[in-house]
Amino acid sequence: MNNAVIVSAVRTPIGTSFKGSLRSVRAEELARTVLGAAIDRSGFRPDEIDDVVLAESLYGGGDLARHAALATGMVRVPGMALNRHCASGLSAIGVAAASVLAGGADVVVAGGVQSTSTAPELVWRDAAGDEFRGMPPTFPHTAEADDDVTLTVGFNVAEKFAISREAMDIWAVRSHQRAVAAIDAGVFIDELVPVSLPDGGSFAVDEHPRRTTSQAKLASLPPLHPEIEGFSITAGNASGINDGAAALVVTRPEVAAAQGVTVMAKILGWSAVGVDPQWTGTAAIDAAVRVLERTGLAVDDVDLWEVNEAFASVPVAVCRELGLDESRVNVHGSGCSLGHPVAASGTRMITTLVHELRRRGGGVGVATMCAGGGQGGAVAIRVPAP
Repeated sequence: MNNAVIVSAVRTPIGTSFKGSLRSVRAEELARTVLGAAIDRSGFRPDEIDDVVLAESLYGGGDLARHAALATGMVRVPGMALNRHCASGLSAIGVAAASVLAGGADVVVAGGVQSTSTAPELVWRDAAGDEFRGMPPTFPHTAEADDDVTLTVGFNVAEKFAISREAMDIWAVRSHQRAVAAIDAGVFIDELVPVSLPDGGSFAVDEHPRRTTSQAKLASLPPLHPEIEGFSITAGNASGINDGAAALVVTRPEVAAAQGVTVMAKILGWSAVGVDPQWTGTAAIDAAVRVLERTGLAVDDVDLWEVNEAFASVPVAVCRELGLDESRVNVHGSGCSLGHPVAASGTRMITTLVHELRRRGGGVGVATMCAGGGQGGAVAIRVPAP
């Protein structure tokens, strides 16, 4: 089977929403920043780009992909906005790969953008006509599911797989430790593109990881839902609320060769799955299994894994169910530490995999994650040896 290939992969540093460095940077500016950098580093010219696919989630309207194309001077390049909640950034890669493999385009920019800090506030009305602000309920519950528990994705996974709060806290602390170590070692330098700030400064380093996090500190945090007996999810073993963006350029091998463009990775396959919404967290397992089946890969064929830490219970469950070596999972941290800019996280995970596998001399990587409403997505890549 022919493979689509990645010829550049970049991301912004991840900010903490509402109080962090990107609190006043709109999604459109984040999109423009990563789109421009991805094209600049790809070896293609802007006039050689055929399409832009950017994921956005809970943003409230518009078409960020088209906005970013226009902002970078690509008037003749259309743009597609895509939303599969947390898995949006992975799905954008799949759509781009399918487009170039089908011959509908030669070069496509794919990615995701999240600015929770500047997202417009929604105003909605219920059936009685009463007005509310914030996010309306968007997914129906199954008849068997208790309404309160359906919304607690991380807790449901912890209960289903008998994952203790201590196990989740241990995972989260290690996530912070790995992210801080990566920042200090300059691991992310090749994948990062700084963001210009309204005050004239520049944001260049992930700000969400906590250097002083410890298991004792996490153990002292109250549960997010104390009204639910035994609730084990806290602000410490769940992801942050974050801002950020990521983008990569996808093409076919022959197009890259004709232009003398360096191939960074091959896209081996992708998947999207649906599960009962109350078991949303298990979708990361199903998506991983499906992408392995579609690509003919075995678990042992995968050198590095990225499993989004929307809740620490999810990667713990994925590791247990698939028999993964935890030393190969989220080697530089993930949602609990780096943060979870929802629509951008999937592309961020693949970006980090591409660069880390290149540092290691090549190999296979898989990114998998659950997504709101009982969904999941995964992408498998192979980075060639130098």
